[in-house]
Amino acid sequence: MKTIYFSAKVLSRLSIVLLFAQTGFAAAQQSKSELATRLEKIVQGSGFKDKQLGLWVGTNANGKLDAQYLKNAGEQLIPASLSKLVTAGAVVHQLHPTFKYKTQLVSDAKAKDGVLSGSLYLKGGGDPSFVSETMWFLVNEFTRTGITQIDGDIIVDDSLFDNVRIGQDRESVRVDRAYDAPLGAMSMNWNSVHIYVRPGAKAGEQAKVFVDPETPYLRVINETKTVAAGRGKTIAVERTSQKGFDGDVIQVTGAIAADVPEVVFYKSITNPDMYSGHNLISFLRQRGISVKGSVKRGVAPGSADVLATAESKPLAQILGDMMKWSNNYVAEMLVKGLASENGVKPATMAAGMQQLEKYLDSIGLKKGSYSFVNASGFSRVNRLSAEQLGKVLESLRDNFTSFPEYLTSLPIGGVDGTLKNRMKGTKAERWVRAKTGLLNGVVGLSGFAGSEDGTVRSFVFVYNGPGKEDQARALFDRLAAGLVEK
Repeated sequence: MKTIYFSAKVLSRLSIVLLFAQTGFAAAQQSKSELATRLEKIVQGSGFKDKQLGLWVGTNANGKLDAQYLKNAGEQLIPASLSKLVTAGAVVHQLHPTFKYKTQLVSDAKAKDGVLSGSLYLKGGGDPSFVSETMWFLVNEFTRTGITQIDGDIIVDDSLFDNVRIGQDRESVRVDRAYDAPLGAMSMNWNSVHIYVRPGAKAGEQAKVFVDPETPYLRVINETKTVAAGRGKTIAVERTSQKGFDGDVIQVTGAIAADVPEVVFYKSITNPDMYSGHNLISFLRQRGISVKGSVKRGVAPGSADVLATAESKPLAQILGDMMKWSNNYVAEMLVKGLASENGVKPATMAAGMQQLEKYLDSIGLKKGSYSFVNASGFSRVNRLSAEQLGKVLESLRDNFTSFPEYLTSLPIGGVDGTLKNRMKGTKAERWVRAKTGLLNGVVGLSGFAGSEDGTVRSFVFVYNGPGKEDQARALFDRLAAGLVEK
C-alpha cells in the first residue's frame, strides 16, 4: 500500500477545513433545534390537541430532504384546498408553462356579400381562463371576415369534454355559489355571474340590479326596495329556474338603505355551453353582426373552416388564477384538460385524476397510501398526510423547468390572493408564499417560507377538528412567522 505524506502546512489547512465543516454542521443542527423549539412553543401555546394537527417543515440540504419539525406528520388528514398543490404540480409537470388553450369560431357554410348562409359553431377548447375579454377578442377576430349577418344558428360545440357538469367527487350538497360552478369544454367567466345591487334614487323605489355580463341566458326578478338611510341592507340573491325558460333566473329580494354603497354577489350558472352561446350573440350584436337563428348544442363538422381563434392566457397565469384565489372550477377544468391532452375523447374527470395519480406515483407516493378523488379539494374524502404534501413541495422545488411558475402562482403573505389580509405587519409578510385550505372543521396552509439569510423552507400545516377555524388560521400565521425568524 502506498503511503501518502502531507506537509505540516497542508495538514494545518486540512485541520482548519475540518474545523469549519464541523462548526457549520453543528450550527445547522443548532439552528434546526432552535427552529423546532420555537415552533413547538407556539403550538403548545395554542391549546390545540396534537391529534388535530398535521405539521411538517423541511429543507433540501445537498439534494437530501431534511425534516426540521414534525408533529403528527404521517397522519392522513383532510387537506381541503391544499389538494390544489398536487393538481398544480401535476399540470405544470405535464404541460409547459407557456401552454395555451384554443377557442374557435368555425363554419362549413359559405359566406357571400357579408352573409353567412348557415350556422356558426363556437368550438370550446377547455380554456379555464375564457372570460368576457377573450370573447371580445374572438369576435374582433371574426369581424375581419367581413361577415355581418349569420342566417343560421349559433351552435356550441362542447364535445371536447364529457357532459358531466358536476363530478360525484365534490361535496354531495349543491349550492349556487361561484365556488360550485359546473364544468364544460366551452365555458366563460368561470361559469359564474356578478350581480350588483345599488339603492334607488329615493326610499320606496326598487333597488337597481345589474348583472354582468348581460345576456338573454339570464332573467332577473327584482323584488327589492330602497329604504331610508341608516337602515342597512337585507339583500338576498338566489339562482332559480322557470318552466319553459332554458336559462337561469336570478331572484333578488330584500331592502337596501339609500346610504349603502353598491354590494356584489357571485352566483354560478347551470349550462356553460348555452351561457357561452348567448354571450357570443350579445358580443356579435355589439359589433353590428346579426344572428337570425338561436343558440343550440352540436358538434362542428370536421370539414369546417376556422374563421377566428382566441388563445388562452399562458398556463403559468392560469395556475395563478387557481392558486391565488383557490378557484375550484379552474382546478377541475385543468384536470379534464389533462385527460384531453393525453388523448381521452371526450375527456372525463376520472381520466384526468388518473394522470394525477401517475404524477404522485412518479414522486414516490404509492397508490393506497393516500386518498385523492377531487382535484380542487372540495371534498371530505381526500386524505393526505403533511409529510406527503411536503414531498410534493420538495419534488417541485427540485425541478427548475416548472418551479419558478409554481412558486409565482402561490398567494403572497400580506400581499395578494387568499393571503392578502393575513400576516400583515408580521415577519411573514412578503416572505411566505403559500396555498390556503378551508372546509368546515378543516384549515390548511402550505408552501414556502424564505428568510434574509437565503434559507427557504417548505412547510405544511393542517388542522382537522371541531370548528375553531379562525384560531387555526391564527396559529398557522404565527407558525409561518416563526419560520421566517432567524
